[in-house]
Amino acid sequence: MGRPYSERMISENVIIREFSDDVPVHELEWHMDRKDRIVEVLDGRGWKLQLQEGLPFDIIPGNKYAIPKESWHRVLRGDETLRILIREL
Repeated sequence: MGRPYSERMISENVIIREFSDDVPVHELEWHMDRKDRIVEVLDGRGWKLQLQEGLPFDIIPGNKYAIPKESWHRVLRGDETLRILIREL
C-alpha cells in the first residue's frame, strides 16, 4: 500500500505534502515521526489534527502546529485538498 499523500522535498529538512480530499479515511492512520516537526497549513479546509490523548481540532491555513518526535498523531480528512509545509527540527 502506498502513502496517502504526495510530497516534494524543498530542502533537506523541508517538505511540502499534499493530501487529496478523497483519500480513503482508513489510510489516515495514527503514526509517529522520528524528528520534531513544525507543520504549517498552506491550503485545505475542514481538516483536523489529533495528537495522542487529545481530541481532534481544526487546522487552519496560515497557522503552524508543533508535533513532538515520537508522539502519536493523525490527520482527519477535510473538504478540500490539504497542502502542508513540514519543517523537521
